[in-house]
Amino acid sequence: MNAQGLAGQRQHRSAKTLNRRAQGQEPHQQASARGASQANRKIPRHADARRVAYEALLRIDEQHSFSNLLVPKLCAHAQLSTADSALVTDIVYGVLRWRGLIRPIIAAAAHRALDDIDDMIVPILELGTYQALWMEIAPHAVGASTVVLAKSLYGKGRAGFVNAVMHQIIAKPLQTWQSMIVSRIDSHNQFERLAVRYSHPKWIVEALYQAWKHAGYDEEGDAMAVVSSMLEEDNQPAMVTLARHGQAISQEDLQAQLPRRAVVQEGLLSPYALRVSGVNPAQIPAIQHKLVGVEDEGSQCAALALAHASVEGQASDYEQQSLASMPISARAHWLDMCAGPGGKTALIASLAAERNIVVSANEPSAHRANLVRSNIEGLPSEAVDTVYEHDGRYFGKHMREQFTRVLVDAPCSGLGALRRRPEARWRKRPEDIDDLTQLQAQLLRSGIDATMSGGVIAYVTCSPVVEETVQIVDDVLADPQYAQRVERLDTTEVLRRVCKPMPLPNRPGDVTLFEHLHHSDQMFISLLRKR
Repeated sequence: MNAQGLAGQRQHRSAKTLNRRAQGQEPHQQASARGASQANRKIPRHADARRVAYEALLRIDEQHSFSNLLVPKLCAHAQLSTADSALVTDIVYGVLRWRGLIRPIIAAAAHRALDDIDDMIVPILELGTYQALWMEIAPHAVGASTVVLAKSLYGKGRAGFVNAVMHQIIAKPLQTWQSMIVSRIDSHNQFERLAVRYSHPKWIVEALYQAWKHAGYDEEGDAMAVVSSMLEEDNQPAMVTLARHGQAISQEDLQAQLPRRAVVQEGLLSPYALRVSGVNPAQIPAIQHKLVGVEDEGSQCAALALAHASVEGQASDYEQQSLASMPISARAHWLDMCAGPGGKTALIASLAAERNIVVSANEPSAHRANLVRSNIEGLPSEAVDTVYEHDGRYFGKHMREQFTRVLVDAPCSGLGALRRRPEARWRKRPEDIDDLTQLQAQLLRSGIDATMSGGVIAYVTCSPVVEETVQIVDDVLADPQYAQRVERLDTTEVLRRVCKPMPLPNRPGDVTLFEHLHHSDQMFISLLRKR
């Protein structure tokens, strides 16, 4: 190595050494930092809520844990009260949602790049920043509790660094930090500005923009302003949405089972929906008896659209002849081809049972297939005849033209449900979508092949992304094998007929539901009929 290279290396090591010392950590401590931190990280019983939140953030990052599963587990282990468990959930979900803005704020307050801050200290600063700027907690109390946490885990030196950074953070309100951080981005780079302002990866902002442009709601509106509304809504916690399984229980009886403390709101889209907060769904008797499930209204709309779209010809005759006196083997069949975990299956099967029609479900994952079986336990025993565990592509070849209605709720990026999975926005990559599109097209083809003449197929994704939605349908219908055999139905007309009044596209055809318009997950629904 030449002299210039050696000098550069020494200069870099010197800068890193100064950064570590500034954080109260001597260079020789760096190698053992992770090992020491692991020893200190065993959460004791009755641990402080912020200690639990810190551990949750570390495990989500290091082990790719799912926040909705991990946080309740850690809170239960620490034997936290209901109030402290709610605080942990708020902090963890808030940090995960706003990390794209929180981290630039930390870097600015520390006057150094985030990579130059001890990565075991960064989550402590994240939870402190979120509490100081987003929650109604006194700034001095946030600063003190954050420093105490750092000191208890990593000693006085690094606690001093945390204290200095938190002092800078709490000196400015959130709006000032937002303006300062965003102003550093070129004004022509609108997608990057929105990405930082609303804490999303830039590619997701661009994908939502394209989804809106293709959705057909308002061609004259300011698309960037609409995307801002989407992103803002994406950062709001979602209410729990209940779905009654048809007529199994009335809305009034369901409401009567809710505790007085619960906040209750009628469904905005589905006649079977009830939105609630302040209640653990598992404690509702109707949930325990499987008369009601937890299912977003966007998903409920997809199920309703499939159940009420008009079938014709052979399929129509077959459904009309499906009388209760007929043996199950002779009745009309519907298929939920990608059923796990079974929320839509239960609603579809309850609607089919009212017409004496049988549903088959399929889920290739054994674990998720068992969740489907659990979710349908409250239905009449003959409502769902079989829960298969096949690859969905099996049905087009081996059960050709056996079903009058088929739901293809295809595996997708899940970008329509980021409200509920805050860490997902940082884990997803554009190439994930590329990997999915071939499977999505194959599943749609299989669903079409499994549908009898005159029957209906619903292609559904919990994603608004064009490549996973309208482009999949367009490409399949452009195939000469399907071009003359499959017609696109007017999904807007069907939803207008079977759901509550809602914003719908200004043109017939597919429908994408958006959070800022429908306050539901961002679902894509395309109805097709086989000639």
